[in-house]
Amino acid sequence: MSTSLSRADWAKALVVVVVWGLNFVVMKWGLATLSPLVLCALRFLAASLPFLLFVRPPRHLSWGVMAAYGLVQGVGQFGLLFTGMQLGMPAGMSSVVLQTQAFITMLMAAALLGETPHRWQWLGLCIAIGGLVFIGAAHGDGASGMTLAGFLLTVGAAAMWAGSNLLTRVAARQGPYEPVSFIVWSSVFPIVPLLLLACVVDGSEAVVQQLRGLGGRELGVVAYLALLSTLLGYGLWTRLLQRYAASTVAPLSLLVPVVGLLSAMLLLGERPTAWQWMGTLGVLAGMVINQFGGLWAKRRRGAASI
Repeated sequence: MSTSLSRADWAKALVVVVVWGLNFVVMKWGLATLSPLVLCALRFLAASLPFLLFVRPPRHLSWGVMAAYGLVQGVGQFGLLFTGMQLGMPAGMSSVVLQTQAFITMLMAAALLGETPHRWQWLGLCIAIGGLVFIGAAHGDGASGMTLAGFLLTVGAAAMWAGSNLLTRVAARQGPYEPVSFIVWSSVFPIVPLLLLACVVDGSEAVVQQLRGLGGRELGVVAYLALLSTLLGYGLWTRLLQRYAASTVAPLSLLVPVVGLLSAMLLLGERPTAWQWMGTLGVLAGMVINQFGGLWAKRRRGAASI
């Protein structure tokens, strides 16, 4: 695989980073008028049902794997994330805390797949945990009054994202598949569970009223989350991973929380506290060590052998 992105692919990567970074502000806008579970259900409905007649199911994947992925990502990751954001998790901090999925994925892979983390990955994990402690300790502070419940639910969303990462590895073992096809068909499965949960939590009358009251603002939010963030974002990102080494593409995800923080400050007026900034630096530093630790260790070994 190539280790140097072409100009066109650099542009694609930056589009994904900006789309995913702005994603959290758009979520906040949607949650101003829609409940978390209804917004989540609409996201996956718009990302799947309109395309089922045009996109074939992935050939080599079992329906069980696609259903599991759809439920873990849809009900688990985004259900918890949207609920956490409604309960007081700021958009900017959400973009940072959610990135801890990389470390949770590492721990899950070690426990379930027998993968052994390297020393630098453990170091990155410890630093990132320290950052999370600083962010969690700041609950009740900041422009949006971050709540402990919102923070914990966002950490839970990161854990669910890690679970969906492991399911993509299971899917890859079944054979090659088209990313957009996988996203479209796996997005079918969380729709009904999310709507049923919304009826239980919000009440069926409230759900019906929200659906009847959909306006241009709400439809725009759903379109952004479904078409740009889900289909375009994941589709382009997966194609980049297929064309280039993971070590080339993955570090670009470090820019997502940067865009998330800046867009939340500019568009929502969020102002992280000193503790939140310290925690953010800890999480990002841990991610940098996790991403580049192997390269640094390789260079040290090469220098020692000269």
